[in-house]
Amino acid sequence: MQRTFIIFKPDCMEKRLVGTVLDRFERAGFTVIGCKMMRLPPAVLREHYAHVANLPFYPEIEAFMSSRPVIILALQGDNIVQRVRDLLGPTDSRKAAKGTIRGDFGLEMMKNVVHASDSNENAQAELRRFFKPEELFV
Repeated sequence: MQRTFIIFKPDCMEKRLVGTVLDRFERAGFTVIGCKMMRLPPAVLREHYAHVANLPFYPEIEAFMSSRPVIILALQGDNIVQRVRDLLGPTDSRKAAKGTIRGDFGLEMMKNVVHASDSNENAQAELRRFFKPEELFV
């Protein structure tokens, strides 16, 4: 069983889509093993987005991701990283097919409803960043 990390982004929260998106994950057979609501502080965002933190558009990402509380999830399932990415569709919602989460609910590259880990290695790092071991229930 693999694990992955999910953020219901501010646009998901604003549109009240958390239950709808979570239902898609559960219908795909994934198990929620951790869940909490939080505000993402600048230091955590900078670490999480370290791969783009020095680029000119990073302040816009930080402003958006800290604009309201988000819900973070730890999910578990077979081949979950790739299967979640397939459910989401491409990062740019404008290129995502209808029937995918981003294709149905996203607007653009940043306002794309959900962040999900893009590899097993990143999933493990992101889970450690956002959850204490005792907050994950297997």
